Amino acid sequence: MRKLLLLSRLLGMIVTTPCLGGDIAADVPARYQPTDYVQLEHPDWCKNAAIYQVNVRQFSEEGSFAAVERELPRIKRLGATIVWLMPIHEIGVKNRKGTLGSPYSVKDYYSVNPEFGDLEDLKSLVGRAHELDMHVILDWVANHTAWDNVLVEEHPDWYDRDHDGNFRPTPWWDWSDIIDLDYDNPEVREYMTQAMKYWVEEADVDGFRCDVAGFVPVDFWNNVRAELDAVKPVFMLAEWESRDLHARAFDMTYAWSWNEAVHEICQGDADLNKLFVYYSWNESAWPKDSIRMTHTSNHDQNAWEGTMYERFGDGLKNAIVLSVVGEGLPLVYNGQEAGNERRLAFFEKDPITWREDPVGELFRDLIALMQENTALWHGKWGATMISVPNTAPAEVLSFVRQNDRDKVFAVLNFSAQPQEVSFTSTLAPGAYRDFNSGEAVVIEADTVLPLESWGYRVFVK
Repeated sequence: MRKLLLLSRLLGMIVTTPCLGGDIAADVPARYQPTDYVQLEHPDWCKNAAIYQVNVRQFSEEGSFAAVERELPRIKRLGATIVWLMPIHEIGVKNRKGTLGSPYSVKDYYSVNPEFGDLEDLKSLVGRAHELDMHVILDWVANHTAWDNVLVEEHPDWYDRDHDGNFRPTPWWDWSDIIDLDYDNPEVREYMTQAMKYWVEEADVDGFRCDVAGFVPVDFWNNVRAELDAVKPVFMLAEWESRDLHARAFDMTYAWSWNEAVHEICQGDADLNKLFVYYSWNESAWPKDSIRMTHTSNHDQNAWEGTMYERFGDGLKNAIVLSVVGEGLPLVYNGQEAGNERRLAFFEKDPITWREDPVGELFRDLIALMQENTALWHGKWGATMISVPNTAPAEVLSFVRQNDRDKVFAVLNFSAQPQEVSFTSTLAPGAYRDFNSGEAVVIEADTVLPLESWGYRVFVK
């Protein structure tokens, strides 16, 4: 009897799979079967999305939700389908930086910053976005609060303390206008989760971009995602670069190392090997169904590291092309499409000067290509980048993304010297349409492709 019980248990752990020889079946225990690392379900509407970050304060002279709502049709024409609003809550006064303070210093998680309007104005913006088949996510600051957040008086025991027992800002950073919450306290976790659910239920927002997400425990985020998805399917973006956040919490994380690699290459401080490292890790160490945000600017970089022109110089167009055509979900920071040439103030009023600019046209055309070409979609829906070796490997990046329906062959010269390159891979030859001109192009095995200084070619099949 004991032998029969043991046998039945073993059989329950075994699945039958074809062996490598093909004809002979091999019994492989279930524990050896591969499992999907990503356990969450991405909302279907993010499969070919582009995200647009709105700094409400600087977006317009009036700096209001209403002003953003009026511009939603223009943002949609740009191709953006997800609108990320920087923090919309009332800003703390105690230890405030600058005149207006940082939106990341939250005074009340259930409030609306009166600079921007009220709750009804926010609901109107979200509703209009939904009418346009767009989605809205809120910036959420879970790691810390303002010194005068309502919780300081109501629940002082919810905060982290220094060695003297005092409230403390996030250690090692110059974030003197905020103090850290203590996530070892279950009540903090419950409060923060309920506050996030409030905005999904009350304002019908579609998810969150979570500030310094890696400073908050992963198990907190895992539970938040489950509770939010029980309300409605949401999209979650983590301001962090870590594989473990993708399993059960976040649809997308930052591709900081991609941004840094492209920046160093465009500044002449590295060659393309820096990007090869990124893409090797992206393909081999990150799960296929993870989505990474490729960006050429955001509020942090614009304010403190420089404008897109300062960071990428003559290589800006290549950086933008790669952010959309390569693997990753592209971000447009408000003002990029207007060719904004100055750093926006962070703690003061400094509205964007709006105008038509070639950068906006480039984003529009690239995003339109990405949205119609299934090989360029994100996560499990899109195709993996495959390197196409060329005769100038340190200066020219060439790759293919293809599936059973679509194919894109991209060639980008990341150098100030004109190049003439040929390709050794069988992936390159084919009949294409040139992305820029729309003309038919045939690439053959012996084709030599000329590229201008910092020039690019994208071929579509």
